[in-house]
Amino acid sequence: MVSLLFIIVLLVVIITIFFMAESNASKHENMKSKSSPKDVFLHILMIGALYVSTFMISSLWFDYINFWFPDKLNYNYRAILEGILVGTSTLIVIFPVYLLTSWLLEKEIKMDKEKREMLVRKWLIYLTLFVSAIAIIVEVVRLVYNFLSGELTMNFFLKILVVLIVASVAFGYYLWDAKRKIGSVSNLPKYLAWTTGLIIFGSVALSFFLVGSPAHQRAVRFDDQRLVDLQSIQGQVITYWQQKEALPPALPNLVDSVGWFVLPTDPDTRTQYEYIVKGPLAFELCATFGAKSIETEAPDRAYVSTPSVPGKVAPAESWSHEMGRTCFERTIDPEIWKINKPLPVIIQDKTAPAAVPLQ
Repeated sequence: MVSLLFIIVLLVVIITIFFMAESNASKHENMKSKSSPKDVFLHILMIGALYVSTFMISSLWFDYINFWFPDKLNYNYRAILEGILVGTSTLIVIFPVYLLTSWLLEKEIKMDKEKREMLVRKWLIYLTLFVSAIAIIVEVVRLVYNFLSGELTMNFFLKILVVLIVASVAFGYYLWDAKRKIGSVSNLPKYLAWTTGLIIFGSVALSFFLVGSPAHQRAVRFDDQRLVDLQSIQGQVITYWQQKEALPPALPNLVDSVGWFVLPTDPDTRTQYEYIVKGPLAFELCATFGAKSIETEAPDRAYVSTPSVPGKVAPAESWSHEMGRTCFERTIDPEIWKINKPLPVIIQDKTAPAAVPLQ
Protein backbone atom coordinates (compact mmCIF):
# COMPACT_ATOMS: atom_id res chain seq x y z
CA MET A 1 0.00 0.00 0.00
CA VAL A 2 2.82 2.43 0.90
CA SER A 3 4.71 1.62 -2.32
CA LEU A 4 1.56 2.13 -4.41
CA LEU A 5 0.90 5.47 -2.73
CA PHE A 6 4.50 6.52 -3.36
CA ILE A 7 4.25 5.65 -7.06
CA ILE A 8 0.97 7.59 -7.41
CA VAL A 9 2.46 10.67 -5.73
CA LEU A 10 5.58 10.41 -7.89
CA LEU A 11 3.49 10.24 -11.08
CA VAL A 12 1.46 13.26 -9.99
CA VAL A 13 4.67 15.20 -9.31
CA ILE A 14 6.16 14.26 -12.69
CA ILE A 15 2.98 15.19 -14.59
CA THR A 16 2.82 18.50 -12.72
CA ILE A 17 6.44 19.19 -13.60
CA PHE A 18 5.74 18.41 -17.24
CA PHE A 19 2.83 20.86 -17.48
CA MET A 20 4.79 23.56 -15.65
CA ALA A 21 7.70 23.08 -18.00
CA GLU A 22 5.46 23.20 -21.05
CA SER A 23 3.71 26.36 -19.87
CA ASN A 24 7.02 28.06 -19.20
CA ALA A 25 8.59 26.86 -22.44
CA SER A 26 6.31 29.13 -24.47
CA LYS A 27 7.72 32.12 -22.61
CA HIS A 28 11.30 31.00 -22.91
CA GLU A 29 13.52 33.07 -25.16
CA ASN A 30 15.05 30.05 -26.87
CA MET A 31 12.16 28.11 -28.38
CA LYS A 32 14.53 25.34 -29.48
CA SER A 33 14.62 24.12 -25.87
CA LYS A 34 10.92 23.31 -25.92
CA SER A 35 10.41 19.60 -25.40
CA SER A 36 8.69 17.26 -27.81
CA PRO A 37 6.47 14.32 -26.72
CA LYS A 38 9.39 11.99 -27.47
CA ASP A 39 11.69 13.99 -25.21
CA VAL A 40 9.16 14.01 -22.37
CA PHE A 41 8.59 10.27 -22.69
CA LEU A 42 12.31 9.44 -22.65
CA HIS A 43 13.04 11.73 -19.70
CA ILE A 44 10.16 10.44 -17.58
CA LEU A 45 11.08 6.83 -18.43
CA MET A 46 14.73 7.47 -17.56
CA ILE A 47 13.97 9.17 -14.24
CA GLY A 48 11.41 6.49 -13.33
CA ALA A 49 13.91 3.72 -14.13
CA LEU A 50 16.56 5.59 -12.12
CA TYR A 51 14.33 5.82 -9.03
CA VAL A 52 13.32 2.17 -9.21
CA SER A 53 16.92 1.03 -9.81
CA THR A 54 18.33 3.02 -6.90
CA PHE A 55 15.56 1.82 -4.59
CA MET A 56 15.98 -1.84 -5.59
CA ILE A 57 19.79 -1.87 -5.39
CA SER A 58 19.51 -0.40 -1.89
CA SER A 59 16.84 -2.94 -0.95
CA LEU A 60 18.93 -5.78 -2.39
CA TRP A 61 21.94 -4.81 -0.30
CA PHE A 62 19.70 -4.41 2.74
CA ASP A 63 18.80 -8.08 2.30
CA TYR A 64 22.47 -9.02 1.90
CA ILE A 65 23.26 -7.18 5.14
CA ASN A 66 20.37 -8.92 6.90
CA PHE A 67 21.74 -12.24 5.61
CA TRP A 68 25.34 -11.70 6.77
CA PHE A 69 24.63 -9.57 9.85
CA PRO A 70 21.26 -10.79 11.11
CA ASP A 71 19.27 -8.79 13.62
CA LYS A 72 18.46 -11.17 16.46
CA LEU A 73 15.25 -9.29 17.23
CA ASN A 74 13.96 -9.18 13.66
CA TYR A 75 15.08 -12.07 11.47
CA ASN A 76 13.13 -13.93 8.80
CA TYR A 77 15.35 -16.13 6.66
CA ARG A 78 12.70 -16.91 4.06
CA ALA A 79 11.68 -13.26 3.74
CA ILE A 80 15.31 -12.27 3.13
CA LEU A 81 15.70 -14.76 0.28
CA GLU A 82 12.36 -13.70 -1.20
CA GLY A 83 13.49 -10.06 -1.07
CA ILE A 84 16.71 -10.98 -2.86
CA LEU A 85 14.69 -12.64 -5.64
CA VAL A 86 12.44 -9.58 -6.02
CA GLY A 87 15.39 -7.17 -6.10
CA THR A 88 17.34 -9.27 -8.58
CA SER A 89 14.45 -9.73 -11.02
CA THR A 90 13.63 -6.00 -10.90
CA LEU A 91 17.20 -4.89 -11.53
CA ILE A 92 17.64 -7.32 -14.43
CA VAL A 93 14.78 -5.56 -16.23
CA ILE A 94 14.80 -1.95 -14.99
CA PHE A 95 18.51 -1.07 -14.96
CA PRO A 96 19.02 -1.83 -18.69
CA VAL A 97 15.99 0.40 -19.36
CA TYR A 98 17.74 3.22 -17.50
CA LEU A 99 20.98 2.70 -19.43
CA LEU A 100 19.14 2.55 -22.77
CA THR A 101 17.09 5.71 -22.18
CA SER A 102 20.16 7.58 -20.91
CA TRP A 103 22.09 6.57 -24.03
CA LEU A 104 19.23 7.65 -26.31
CA LEU A 105 18.96 11.03 -24.57
CA GLU A 106 22.71 11.63 -24.82
CA LYS A 107 22.51 10.74 -28.50
CA GLU A 108 19.68 13.26 -28.99
CA ILE A 109 21.65 15.94 -27.15
CA LYS A 110 24.73 15.36 -29.32
CA MET A 111 22.55 15.90 -32.39
CA ASP A 112 20.85 18.98 -30.93
CA LYS A 113 22.93 20.55 -28.15
CA GLU A 114 20.09 22.94 -27.21
CA LYS A 115 18.13 20.02 -25.78
CA ARG A 116 20.41 20.01 -22.76
CA GLU A 117 18.56 23.15 -21.64
CA MET A 118 15.05 21.71 -21.97
CA LEU A 119 12.95 22.78 -19.01
CA VAL A 120 11.46 19.32 -18.49
CA ARG A 121 15.01 17.96 -18.25
CA LYS A 122 16.01 20.64 -15.74
CA TRP A 123 12.90 20.06 -13.64
CA LEU A 124 13.44 16.31 -13.44
CA ILE A 125 17.16 16.65 -12.69
CA TYR A 126 16.53 19.06 -9.83
CA LEU A 127 13.73 16.82 -8.57
CA THR A 128 16.30 14.02 -8.42
CA LEU A 129 18.69 16.30 -6.55
CA PHE A 130 15.91 17.13 -4.09
CA VAL A 131 15.03 13.47 -3.48
CA SER A 132 18.72 12.53 -3.05
CA ALA A 133 19.31 15.39 -0.61
CA ILE A 134 16.26 14.40 1.45
CA ALA A 135 17.44 10.77 1.56
CA ILE A 136 20.88 11.85 2.82
CA ILE A 137 19.42 14.16 5.48
CA VAL A 138 16.95 11.52 6.71
CA GLU A 139 19.67 8.87 7.02
CA VAL A 140 21.97 11.21 8.92
CA VAL A 141 19.12 12.01 11.32
CA ARG A 142 18.46 8.28 11.78
CA LEU A 143 22.15 7.69 12.43
CA VAL A 144 22.27 10.34 15.17
CA TYR A 145 19.01 9.12 16.70
CA ASN A 146 20.12 5.48 16.88
CA PHE A 147 23.49 6.52 18.29
CA LEU A 148 21.82 8.48 21.08
CA SER A 149 19.36 5.65 21.81
CA GLY A 150 22.12 3.03 21.96
CA GLU A 151 20.94 1.00 18.94
CA LEU A 152 23.92 1.54 16.66
CA THR A 153 24.41 -2.07 15.50
CA MET A 154 26.56 -3.22 12.59
CA ASN A 155 23.38 -4.12 10.67
CA PHE A 156 22.00 -0.60 11.01
CA PHE A 157 25.33 1.12 10.30
CA LEU A 158 25.86 -0.80 7.05
CA LYS A 159 22.33 0.01 5.85
CA ILE A 160 22.92 3.71 6.53
CA LEU A 161 26.18 3.45 4.60
CA VAL A 162 24.41 1.88 1.59
CA VAL A 163 21.79 4.64 1.44
CA LEU A 164 24.40 7.39 1.82
CA ILE A 165 26.56 5.93 -0.97
CA VAL A 166 23.66 5.47 -3.40
CA ALA A 167 22.11 8.86 -2.67
CA SER A 168 25.47 10.65 -2.78
CA VAL A 169 26.39 9.15 -6.15
CA ALA A 170 23.01 10.14 -7.63
CA PHE A 171 23.22 13.63 -6.10
CA GLY A 172 26.80 14.24 -7.20
CA TYR A 173 26.32 13.05 -10.77
CA TYR A 174 23.11 14.96 -11.48
CA LEU A 175 24.45 18.09 -9.81
CA TRP A 176 27.39 17.87 -12.19
CA ASP A 177 25.01 17.21 -15.10
CA ALA A 178 22.86 20.23 -14.19
CA LYS A 179 25.91 22.51 -14.34
CA ARG A 180 27.16 21.21 -17.69
CA LYS A 181 27.41 23.80 -20.41
CA ILE A 182 25.91 23.44 -23.86
CA GLY A 183 28.33 21.61 -26.13
CA SER A 184 30.55 20.28 -23.34
CA VAL A 185 31.98 16.80 -23.85
CA SER A 186 32.91 14.43 -21.04
CA ASN A 187 33.58 10.72 -20.55
CA LEU A 188 32.19 10.74 -17.02
CA PRO A 189 28.75 9.34 -18.04
CA LYS A 190 30.45 6.46 -19.84
CA TYR A 191 32.73 5.64 -16.91
CA LEU A 192 29.85 5.89 -14.44
CA ALA A 193 27.69 3.64 -16.61
CA TRP A 194 30.41 0.99 -16.73
CA THR A 195 31.04 1.23 -12.99
CA THR A 196 27.39 1.01 -11.97
CA GLY A 197 26.84 -1.75 -14.52
CA LEU A 198 29.63 -3.83 -12.96
CA ILE A 199 28.20 -3.21 -9.47
CA ILE A 200 24.71 -4.23 -10.57
CA PHE A 201 26.06 -7.28 -12.38
CA GLY A 202 28.05 -8.32 -9.30
CA SER A 203 25.02 -7.83 -7.04
CA VAL A 204 22.83 -9.94 -9.32
CA ALA A 205 25.47 -12.68 -9.59
CA LEU A 206 25.75 -12.74 -5.81
CA SER A 207 22.00 -13.30 -5.52
CA PHE A 208 22.25 -16.45 -7.67
CA PHE A 209 24.99 -17.70 -5.36
CA LEU A 210 22.77 -17.22 -2.29
CA VAL A 211 19.34 -18.33 -3.53
CA GLY A 212 20.35 -20.78 -6.25
CA SER A 213 19.34 -21.27 -9.87
CA PRO A 214 15.74 -21.05 -11.20
CA ALA A 215 15.61 -24.87 -11.23
CA HIS A 216 16.59 -24.92 -7.57
CA GLN A 217 13.91 -22.36 -6.75
CA ARG A 218 11.29 -24.49 -8.50
CA ALA A 219 12.35 -27.46 -6.40
CA VAL A 220 12.06 -25.32 -3.27
CA ARG A 221 8.48 -24.35 -4.23
CA PHE A 222 7.55 -28.02 -4.61
CA ASP A 223 9.13 -28.76 -1.22
CA ASP A 224 7.16 -25.97 0.43
CA GLN A 225 3.94 -27.53 -0.83
CA ARG A 226 5.05 -30.95 0.42
CA LEU A 227 5.54 -29.51 3.91
CA VAL A 228 2.08 -27.96 3.80
CA ASP A 229 0.62 -31.33 2.80
CA LEU A 230 2.48 -33.20 5.55
CA GLN A 231 1.34 -30.72 8.18
CA SER A 232 -2.24 -31.12 6.95
CA ILE A 233 -1.98 -34.92 7.17
CA GLN A 234 -0.45 -34.68 10.63
CA GLY A 235 -3.32 -32.53 11.84
CA GLN A 236 -5.83 -35.02 10.47
CA VAL A 237 -4.02 -37.94 12.14
CA ILE A 238 -4.25 -36.16 15.48
CA THR A 239 -7.93 -35.45 14.93
CA TYR A 240 -8.50 -39.13 14.10
CA TRP A 241 -6.73 -40.16 17.33
CA GLN A 242 -8.77 -37.69 19.36
CA GLN A 243 -12.01 -39.10 18.02
CA LYS A 244 -11.16 -42.85 18.11
CA GLU A 245 -8.30 -42.98 20.63
CA ALA A 246 -6.17 -44.90 18.15
CA LEU A 247 -3.92 -44.03 15.22
CA PRO A 248 -5.26 -44.71 11.72
CA PRO A 249 -3.79 -47.88 10.23
CA ALA A 250 -3.27 -46.19 6.84
CA LEU A 251 -3.72 -42.78 5.21
CA PRO A 252 -6.93 -43.72 3.31
CA ASN A 253 -8.61 -44.17 6.71
CA LEU A 254 -8.38 -40.40 7.19
CA VAL A 255 -10.78 -39.75 4.32
CA ASP A 256 -14.34 -39.33 5.48
CA SER A 257 -17.14 -39.49 2.92
CA VAL A 258 -19.01 -36.69 4.69
CA GLY A 259 -15.93 -34.79 5.86
CA TRP A 260 -13.95 -31.99 4.30
CA PHE A 261 -10.54 -33.62 4.25
CA VAL A 262 -9.04 -34.61 0.89
CA LEU A 263 -5.89 -36.71 1.09
CA PRO A 264 -3.08 -34.72 -0.60
CA THR A 265 -0.49 -36.26 -2.90
CA ASP A 266 3.00 -35.20 -3.95
CA PRO A 267 2.61 -32.05 -6.12
CA ASP A 268 5.22 -33.21 -8.62
CA THR A 269 4.91 -37.01 -8.89
CA ARG A 270 1.27 -37.26 -7.68
CA THR A 271 2.23 -40.23 -5.53
CA GLN A 272 0.89 -40.78 -2.02
CA TYR A 273 2.97 -39.71 0.95
CA GLU A 274 4.35 -42.37 3.28
CA TYR A 275 2.73 -42.96 6.66
CA ILE A 276 4.24 -45.45 9.12
CA VAL A 277 2.75 -46.36 12.51
CA LYS A 278 5.59 -46.79 15.01
CA GLY A 279 3.58 -47.37 18.17
CA PRO A 280 0.29 -46.64 19.94
CA LEU A 281 1.10 -42.90 19.93
CA ALA A 282 4.02 -42.65 17.48
CA PHE A 283 4.04 -42.36 13.70
CA GLU A 284 6.19 -41.12 10.82
CA LEU A 285 5.39 -39.02 7.76
CA CYS A 286 7.79 -39.32 4.84
CA ALA A 287 8.28 -37.49 1.55
CA THR A 288 10.94 -37.18 -1.15
CA PHE A 289 12.24 -33.62 -1.39
CA GLY A 290 13.92 -32.02 -4.37
CA ALA A 291 16.30 -29.78 -2.41
CA LYS A 292 17.75 -29.23 1.02
CA SER A 293 15.59 -26.92 3.12
CA ILE A 294 16.97 -23.44 3.59
CA GLU A 295 16.58 -23.90 7.33
CA THR A 296 19.04 -26.81 7.16
CA GLU A 297 21.60 -24.43 5.66
CA ALA A 298 20.99 -22.08 8.61
CA PRO A 299 20.53 -24.42 11.59
CA ASP A 300 20.60 -21.57 14.09
CA ARG A 301 17.51 -20.17 12.36
CA ALA A 302 15.63 -23.49 12.03
CA TYR A 303 12.03 -23.17 10.96
CA VAL A 304 9.62 -24.57 13.49
CA SER A 305 5.89 -25.02 13.48
CA THR A 306 4.05 -24.69 16.77
CA PRO A 307 0.58 -26.24 16.65
CA SER A 308 -2.26 -24.21 18.05
CA VAL A 309 -3.88 -25.84 21.06
CA PRO A 310 -6.42 -23.71 22.93
CA GLY A 311 -5.31 -23.19 26.50
CA LYS A 312 -2.18 -25.35 26.10
CA VAL A 313 1.37 -25.04 24.80
CA ALA A 314 2.38 -27.70 22.28
CA PRO A 315 6.03 -28.49 21.58
CA ALA A 316 7.64 -26.91 18.52
CA GLU A 317 8.10 -29.21 15.54
CA SER A 318 11.03 -28.94 13.18
CA TRP A 319 10.37 -29.48 9.48
CA SER A 320 13.96 -29.10 8.26
CA HIS A 321 14.94 -31.71 5.69
CA GLU A 322 17.74 -32.82 3.40
CA MET A 323 17.45 -33.52 -0.30
CA GLY A 324 15.81 -36.89 -1.00
CA ARG A 325 13.62 -39.06 1.19
CA THR A 326 13.10 -37.61 4.67
CA CYS A 327 10.86 -38.84 7.48
CA PHE A 328 9.47 -36.80 10.34
CA GLU A 329 8.85 -38.66 13.57
CA ARG A 330 5.90 -37.54 15.65
CA THR A 331 4.62 -38.72 19.03
CA ILE A 332 1.23 -37.64 20.33
CA ASP A 333 1.26 -36.40 23.91
CA PRO A 334 -2.11 -37.37 25.43
CA GLU A 335 -1.82 -34.65 28.06
CA ILE A 336 -1.67 -32.01 25.35
CA TRP A 337 -3.90 -33.35 22.59
CA LYS A 338 -6.60 -35.20 24.53
CA ILE A 339 -10.13 -33.81 24.44
CA ASN A 340 -11.91 -33.61 27.76
CA LYS A 341 -15.15 -35.48 27.14
CA PRO A 342 -18.17 -34.30 29.10
CA LEU A 343 -19.24 -36.42 32.08
CA PRO A 344 -22.45 -38.42 31.60
CA VAL A 345 -25.56 -36.75 32.97
CA ILE A 346 -27.97 -38.93 34.97
CA ILE A 347 -31.58 -37.99 34.32
CA GLN A 348 -34.06 -39.22 36.88
CA ASP A 349 -37.28 -40.77 35.59
CA LYS A 350 -40.09 -38.87 37.27
CA THR A 351 -42.59 -41.67 36.51
CA ALA A 352 -40.67 -44.19 38.58
CA PRO A 353 -41.99 -44.72 42.14
CA ALA A 354 -40.10 -42.88 44.80
CA ALA A 355 -38.00 -44.93 47.21
CA VAL A 356 -39.73 -45.79 50.50
CA PRO A 357 -37.48 -45.29 53.50
CA LEU A 358 -36.93 -48.29 55.75
CA GLN A 359 -38.78 -48.31 59.08
